[in-house]
Amino acid sequence: MDWHLLGLSFITVFLSELGDKSQLAAIALSGRSQSRQAVFFGTAGALLLTSFLGALAGGAVAELLPTRLLKAIAAVGFAVLAARLLLFSEASTDAE
Repeated sequence: MDWHLLGLSFITVFLSELGDKSQLAAIALSGRSQSRQAVFFGTAGALLLTSFLGALAGGAVAELLPTRLLKAIAAVGFAVLAARLLLFSEASTDAE
């Protein structure tokens, strides 16, 4: 097992999930329920399943497309999201 990749994946996902809507949903559910364990295992199972499906899909796509092209697609996607956040976030708040 590649321990460096395991650690990098853990840190990346952990930091990106802090304050995520799934974490906020888990907080809301546990506040209203009697069984915090059920909420924990339900949300942990859902996150594990979505991560597993993402890893499977990523592996399948990596078999079809070269790594350089995948990195370029990811870079363009993140650049588009960043531009939209920078350019259009103020316009939507002004309209409200």
